[in-house]
Amino acid sequence: MSKIKALLFDLDGTLIDSEKFHFNCWNEFLLPYGVTLELKDWLTNYAGIPLPQNAKTLIERYKIDADLTDFIARREHLTYEGFKTKDISLMPFALEFVQYFYEKGLTLAVVTASPRVDVEAVFERNGLAKYFKLFITRTDVSKSKPDPESYNVCVERLGLQQDECLVFEDTVNGVKSAKAAGITCYAIQNNVRAHLKLKIADELFLSFVHAKAFILQNELI
Repeated sequence: MSKIKALLFDLDGTLIDSEKFHFNCWNEFLLPYGVTLELKDWLTNYAGIPLPQNAKTLIERYKIDADLTDFIARREHLTYEGFKTKDISLMPFALEFVQYFYEKGLTLAVVTASPRVDVEAVFERNGLAKYFKLFITRTDVSKSKPDPESYNVCVERLGLQQDECLVFEDTVNGVKSAKAAGITCYAIQNNVRAHLKLKIADELFLSFVHAKAFILQNELI
């Protein structure tokens, strides 16, 4: 492996602790339809999957009488308003990890299945945009994760080679996307029950602390 020059981060569940936020948004949105999701069901079947795909699944699963396009638009608006008005916590040690490697001179980028307006709202509120050179969002591609398009676009725009980049993800779809793009992917997941599925990653860590130690010990930068 070449020396790493860029770190590419997924957003939801990797950098920001937003899974519970999305779960609560869905239940608020589905209330008028008489549908309530259980957290375990959400984490197993919906977390890490792009909103439009989840919307289609929910309409079909619960036989919701709604136009899919309108359903998605209204649900996305709820997310956007929430990101603008609510503080979303960072994942444990994410800030320290980002700051450390930013100060070491690495290029940092975000590659997410969320739309650009949501990403901009999140980073405007938490003030972390200054650390990242590039944001690749669902708005910038035609195919979402697990398709590799978003990571391919990111590497191309950074002007780097795949072996000069390292990806951090927390879901199976994210890991599949990075690996399909030919990029080394580390999974950061503190939910040990999810570890079995994430063993497809090149390395699997409980937190960014462990990932940082591994990177330094193996002199990857």
